[in-house]
Amino acid sequence: MFASVFALAVVALGAFTRLSDAGLGCPDWPGCYGHFWAPTSDTAIAKANQSYPEMPVDLSKTWPEMVHRYLASGLGVLIIALVVVCVRSRQLADQPVKLPLFLLLFVVLQGLFGMWTVTLKLWPQVVTAHLLGGFTTFCLLWLLTLRLSGWQFDPSTRSQANLPRKIAMIALGLAIFQVMLGGWTTSNYAALACSDFPLCYGDSWWPQADFSHGFNVFQHIGPNYLGGALHAEGRIAIHWSHRLGAVLVGLACYWLAWRLWQQRLSGLAGLLVVVVSSQILLGISNVVFVLPLPVAVAHNVVGAVLVATLVTVNYRLFQEIKHGCSNNSESPRHMAGLLGADQT
Repeated sequence: MFASVFALAVVALGAFTRLSDAGLGCPDWPGCYGHFWAPTSDTAIAKANQSYPEMPVDLSKTWPEMVHRYLASGLGVLIIALVVVCVRSRQLADQPVKLPLFLLLFVVLQGLFGMWTVTLKLWPQVVTAHLLGGFTTFCLLWLLTLRLSGWQFDPSTRSQANLPRKIAMIALGLAIFQVMLGGWTTSNYAALACSDFPLCYGDSWWPQADFSHGFNVFQHIGPNYLGGALHAEGRIAIHWSHRLGAVLVGLACYWLAWRLWQQRLSGLAGLLVVVVSSQILLGISNVVFVLPLPVAVAHNVVGAVLVATLVTVNYRLFQEIKHGCSNNSESPRHMAGLLGADQT
């Protein structure tokens, strides 16, 4: 649980770093202008500016980048410790080993994405992959938390109808795709490409957009992509696609919540409704209030929580298959407060 919360904090700080344009606050890696933290003396700053004349030192941007790097490194150490504990406890019943090992390999890849984000100067493909990787790391840790929680079901009762497993999988798939769209939106600086809501530029439900330009995944390596390199029609295509994706995710989640409510899984249903509604409102607020930093960061955090909620729903329904029954009974007391399943 602590590792999951820690990972969510790293996601939040990563969003803050990106949205405050501090992604290249330190243009080298792993140091910062050749320092473990950042140059602070006048002599060190002058030397750093001489070495990187195109990216002079801005101490308001160096600290978010370095704090994010060190916290991400700390998360890696924490995951290594989790792997050691899980491997040493592998003789215990239902002790997951493959998941923590996969998590360790994945967080190494995520570290490489972090390095490439800097060395490739915010290349949108890598920035998007890095954001998606952060969400994935958090959700894998949350899944490991669920696996270790001992969440079990009472096989003596069965539901009166099939649980919505396919709907849950579709909703999770759409949410993951929406995260990718969100990453592409922020990495190409398209969050305010349409500056009003619900229309785009006041009078169009389908604005003039260049989708081939906006979704050109073969942008070449080399330029500094800070601030974005796409023209307006390309950014509008990305922004509008992200809005349409939000509609699809919202519909899928509300449909899933209704089906869960019908199966007397009211805790999961209510949680899903609250999280997806909050995420939609935050997305609208980003446009209406011109991307205020706290709201934009919260939009990232709640997005990660939404994916984790859908992981929880899918895990709950998968366990029904694993135990060979469909049951609506209340989960054990230590999970009831978290997931709120009602008694049948």
